[in-house]
Amino acid sequence: MKALICEAYGPIDTLVVTDILSPQPGPRQVLIEVRAAAVNFPDALMVQGLYQVKPPLPFTPGAEVAGIVKAVGDEVKHFKAGDRVIALVSTGGFAQECLAEMTRVMPLPPDMDFETGAALVLTYATSLHALKDCGHLQPGETLVVLGAAGGVGISAIEIGKAMGARVIAAASTDDKLELCRKVGADETVNYSTENLKDRITELTGGKGADVIYDPVGGPYTEPALRALAWRGRLLVIGFAAGEIPRIPLNLVLLKERSIVGVYWGDSTKHDPGGHIANLQQLNAWFAAGVIRPVVSETFPLAAAQEAIAKIANRQVKGKIVVLPND
Repeated sequence: MKALICEAYGPIDTLVVTDILSPQPGPRQVLIEVRAAAVNFPDALMVQGLYQVKPPLPFTPGAEVAGIVKAVGDEVKHFKAGDRVIALVSTGGFAQECLAEMTRVMPLPPDMDFETGAALVLTYATSLHALKDCGHLQPGETLVVLGAAGGVGISAIEIGKAMGARVIAAASTDDKLELCRKVGADETVNYSTENLKDRITELTGGKGADVIYDPVGGPYTEPALRALAWRGRLLVIGFAAGEIPRIPLNLVLLKERSIVGVYWGDSTKHDPGGHIANLQQLNAWFAAGVIRPVVSETFPLAAAQEAIAKIANRQVKGKIVVLPND
């Protein structure tokens, strides 16, 4: 089978597509024929050796897939060959076949295509965990989403609206903000041309935002923090800008603000019941048409390197998906 291989940590353009042996499932594993694999920002960090998790080399990136079960291990009882599934795999997704632990596989809803299935779980589960479990977002509160046109940003807009919040989307270009309005943002801020703190303060009538959802970091975190209301919450999702900000802690003290880290991957281990409940909520919202992943582009496996480079360079709106078997 063909797979995208990272042979050494370094530039994205050193990734290669090559033939490797098909994997065989262990007792608690599921072998999946990958029909779609979503590209996420951690994929770009991981192949460069910049992510907090460093897989042994060589490895195949790609954490989020949808496809058809080819075989199962002896202890797997809930899936069989031919089942349509979604899986989280940490690595291995950008390949024609991949292995997933049985506890990280779920049925693909009958009315969901493979591209949407691959784009759903990681971003939407991250955002629901962030807003509900970490940020305790309440109906009527104001949520500001930074990097709002990316995969996690779009999911945060839709989930924030589903939870009854007023949502202000912040992004770097007008065309990105147009997409944010289409998926439900009430107001927008172009932080390339507008002062982020001043604009949030203006849009909230001087009160400030209740919750900031920040997957960007860099120069945007501090002005966003300064625009938080009394007891506002800044949710740290990631650092797509490439810089981890240094925050003056007096800004937290002055208005009893909170800075809350969000690490969805580990949260599923610490609270598996809560994770399952969140997945059930996402499925219900999808069935009701409340959430709908935006897949802006698809790429063949031969162009997977290009797809990863696009997300690293913040050139993506919504989600992009690799189709390994096309």
